[in-house]
Amino acid sequence: MVIALPPATVAPMGVVPAAAFAHASPAPHGWTSYTVKRGDTLIGLAATFRTTPHALAAKNQITEARRLWAGATIQVPGRAGSGPKAAPRAARATATHTVRAGETLYDLAARYGTTVPALAKANGISSGSFIFPGQHLRLHGAAATKASQAKATSRARAASTAYTVRNGDTLLGVAARHSTTVAAIVKANGLRGTVIYSGQRLAIPSPAQRRTAPKATKLANTFAGRTYPDRVVSNAARNREILAARTVPTRTQTKSLIAATARRHGVDPRLALAVSMQESGWNQRQVSVANAVGIMQVIPSGGEWASSLVGRDLDLLKPQDNVTAGVVMLRALTRAADSEDEAIAGYYQGLSSVNQRGMFTDTKQYVANIKALKGRM
Repeated sequence: MVIALPPATVAPMGVVPAAAFAHASPAPHGWTSYTVKRGDTLIGLAATFRTTPHALAAKNQITEARRLWAGATIQVPGRAGSGPKAAPRAARATATHTVRAGETLYDLAARYGTTVPALAKANGISSGSFIFPGQHLRLHGAAATKASQAKATSRARAASTAYTVRNGDTLLGVAARHSTTVAAIVKANGLRGTVIYSGQRLAIPSPAQRRTAPKATKLANTFAGRTYPDRVVSNAARNREILAARTVPTRTQTKSLIAATARRHGVDPRLALAVSMQESGWNQRQVSVANAVGIMQVIPSGGEWASSLVGRDLDLLKPQDNVTAGVVMLRALTRAADSEDEAIAGYYQGLSSVNQRGMFTDTKQYVANIKALKGRM
């Protein structure tokens, strides 16, 4: 295959003169063999092997500097102490990216976890160069690894079946319906836990993927990076089964229930709606492995606290009581915290923990999510 360089990436050298041999010490440690790859350029290879395009062209009798043939073997400078048979530096992990319309070097550097200067150097261009659709750019090291992982994920998703989550769905129910496991769906979609919401798009693993997916028991007692005792997990499973057999309100009905309850207890309805959307997607059947139950994802100890706040026992398996528990907890947190951000963080992490240890990284993301959702309510 012939690789042609765009004019912007080529030095004005045209036909290389024989005088190019005059470069001082183009290969102080000798020469070694290198197989040209798709996207390689003389300028890029010169930068990689710390020589000049003219020296490479002259050594390999390349008279047309604008062309290299993928698969051809050329001579490049060796490394200090490597000897003539040492593997060239370019043998490290590499990958290529085909530029799409609208992409810039900055976009690609951010996507692949590298820098614009490093990306430019790998391709023998300047940091300010324009790139064009169809152009092939080389990626090195960690950037190449990240690109390979992204391609693998893309292929896996392409082999999967797409499913749009409906009102009342649980991850357990979706897994059972498609003859797969919760763990397989979590892995295929990169989920952090088992919470799903109406309208969410899920990739259901193909049969081949299901055979290699980890067993559900490996995930059964873990949620958001935390592991819970068997007793908590079994109680959560029991509550999940109870709610699966009950009639629950629709998302529209749930939204109205949350807003009305929030107004009744002096809580900003938008805040309550945002928290419940983030927690359960307004789904009363949602129960996490941590036994966080229902619309507001309240754990039993939280339910006991909320019951003391309202002066009666609250049944978290009942939609109205569940919403009431979450709302009065938000009211108490808002009054005790120094800011709304702290109150939101307290709902997720616990206000005492926030005050003593500050917000964890995932807590900060949770707060940001709630504030973004609140702005859309």
